[in-house]
Amino acid sequence: MIRNTDQRSKDYKNISHEARPGHADFTGYERYHGFNDIRGGGHFSGRLTAPLVFAGGLCRQYLARRGIYVGAHLESIAGIRDHAFDPCETSEGRILAPENKAFPVIDDMAGEAMREAIEAARLDGDSVGGVVEIMALGMPAGIGSPMFDTVEGRLALGLYGIPAVKGVSFGNGFEAAAIRGSENNDAFYMDGEHVRTETNHHGGALGGITSGMPVIAHVAFKPTPSIAKRQKTIDYVERKDAEIQVQGRHDPCVVIRAVPVVEAVTSIILMDLLLGESN
Repeated sequence: MIRNTDQRSKDYKNISHEARPGHADFTGYERYHGFNDIRGGGHFSGRLTAPLVFAGGLCRQYLARRGIYVGAHLESIAGIRDHAFDPCETSEGRILAPENKAFPVIDDMAGEAMREAIEAARLDGDSVGGVVEIMALGMPAGIGSPMFDTVEGRLALGLYGIPAVKGVSFGNGFEAAAIRGSENNDAFYMDGEHVRTETNHHGGALGGITSGMPVIAHVAFKPTPSIAKRQKTIDYVERKDAEIQVQGRHDPCVVIRAVPVVEAVTSIILMDLLLGESN
């Protein structure tokens, strides 16, 4: 049991009928006919990622015993980009290194620029979003199924369950739409007795099945919707226009906290896929 011992429910008393822009207050009210709990976002809150991280930690240990390592870093915040993981030539140490830092990036200079962008947004009563890059190293080839049980589909389903996630892509993702097949295709070659590809534009999965190359995903998070600026909204009970200014404690960027959550969810899904293959 993880107790929430630092709550401030009173911060939500004056906005109990006002839809916070970017939040699920209105949709939750419609879906649950007024029985949703808006305090701290209720069951839409990022607080619910705590048990995900606990479960993911156990799954991550299981994967490590099988030689599979899951690591993530801040690919970008507010458009400021970190170095990317090497999609082909990497190691356990490289993908796990960012998690040992207070600010999980590969390039510390990029991290400092991200910090400055976050602070600038905070001082302006605003927020910023970003992207987390996740890699799973050591996944064997042949895991997954086509169509409705693909590796990408299973991962996307889990990753979209993380609050504030608005986009998930694999390998080249949307960039593949702008290049030719000759540029996007990955040439196969034999590395001793192991099948590998010279590049990894496919992100470790072909036809929804793992190829043996590192599995790579990019997870986009929207800016924190709770901002200090006054905004237009509605009173969804009285059905009238209103204005709102959100009070309380809110991060100007949730992406930093999201890195271990992305690692946890990825670990849960990959372990589930592997267990499914063994049954």
